[in-house]
Amino acid sequence: MALRFARLLLPTGAAAFKAGRHVRTAGIHTCTVRNLKYGWLAFVLGERTTARFKQNSKIFCVDGNLASGKGALAQKLADRLGMLYMPEADTHYLDIMTKEPTPLDTAYNGKCSLERFYMEPKDKDGNSYRLQSWMYLMRLLQYSDAIEHLLTTGQGVVLERSPFSDMVFLEAMFSQGYIRKECVDHYNEIKSISLCEFLPPHLVIYVDSPAEEVQKKLKASEKPYLHNVPLSYLKSIETVYKKTFLPKISEEAEVLSYDVTQIQDVEKVAEDIEYLKFEKGPWVDQDDVTYHHMRVLVEDKQRVANMTCIPRYLPEVTIGAHEFDRDYYSFKSVCAIFCSTDLLPHIHPKIS
Repeated sequence: MALRFARLLLPTGAAAFKAGRHVRTAGIHTCTVRNLKYGWLAFVLGERTTARFKQNSKIFCVDGNLASGKGALAQKLADRLGMLYMPEADTHYLDIMTKEPTPLDTAYNGKCSLERFYMEPKDKDGNSYRLQSWMYLMRLLQYSDAIEHLLTTGQGVVLERSPFSDMVFLEAMFSQGYIRKECVDHYNEIKSISLCEFLPPHLVIYVDSPAEEVQKKLKASEKPYLHNVPLSYLKSIETVYKKTFLPKISEEAEVLSYDVTQIQDVEKVAEDIEYLKFEKGPWVDQDDVTYHHMRVLVEDKQRVANMTCIPRYLPEVTIGAHEFDRDYYSFKSVCAIFCSTDLLPHIHPKIS
């Protein structure tokens, strides 16, 4: 039984998203202009996606190494182009989706720790791969939110990283001996049956920051667990980006690359984007029918999460039935406390 508490945390259908009625710039960015779940009836009655698309109705992803300045660029670019900025998903992205007032325990968020990964990347309890596996799910869910926002409102989205670039960290971890070959095989199997269901970003912007400079910034960080990130790991991330990810994604998406000094001129970056024709990739072949099917998929977050659940035994991400049962009822008790205090009347409708 795979370690996937997304099945416990993710409500199905429209119930999870009825609370939002206004356009937001943070949190869960889905279905902000409707209260009913989109489906075949809406399509039959004339609901169409392409009618609301404009010049910047696109998905942009800003990628780069740790502490490369990609977050600041993504936010400024979104403001400049009138797009929605979605900061990089973390291990508690499910808490955002389910509107928890405070982050829940790691027991309900993948049983992994980013801090422990940087402090003990070769921890024998499998934390490194649990973290990587969980982060892929979080990025997949966030990407589905981005596509849903685009198809529902017509407003483009700028994200930091995506599930398409998540493999950069997997390969870097493996090259450093942080995870086993069996973990890589497990990850690739999940990726092969899940990522193919989603359209790639229209544009990937890569911020090229030398690993040595990245390490200096990490050592100056206020987060102690980042002070000792090995230079070899940072170089591995940089290498995989340049030799594997960027050449591959360029077959389906536009790619722009800048160094850390060039990204300071957001106007120049925006101007470069305006010159792009966006004539490559599967987006050019889409129509209202295919957008309809994509919209039905990305609205069903349980379906998206289930794509990462496969019947494979892997010690790093597998727990026994008794432990799963214990955690399930533990989570129910936490939910009951929130509901009894009327803090979250709309959360977790499937759990009674």
